[in-house]
Amino acid sequence: MMIYYISFLLIGIGIYGLLTQKNLFKYLVSLTIIDTAINLFIISIGYINGKDVPIFSKYTKTANFVDPLPQALVLTAIVIGVGTLALGTSLLIRTYEKYSTLDVEEIAQKEAEE
Repeated sequence: MMIYYISFLLIGIGIYGLLTQKNLFKYLVSLTIIDTAINLFIISIGYINGKDVPIFSKYTKTANFVDPLPQALVLTAIVIGVGTLALGTSLLIRTYEKYSTLDVEEIAQKEAEE
């Protein structure tokens, strides 16, 4: 039950970072924190105390398994999250090369001057 609170706390920290920061890199870090918190929450929902890992063999009973679907979903979400992080990082590099800053207000000011 405590893991749910930790997940929601991390989601809150990520949202707070999105709302209060003006640096694009900190936006990306905040989105990554939210992504990790949601993955943690989905994994914690799929856990059932006293159940076994979902590995089938001829010696195990099928009724004593944890549902493997949340694990598969989170594994897919991790791969997508890494791809999104890589794309965001490349966009940040290009933005920094063009404007020499990652501050949102300075970028808007430089865009207005052009």
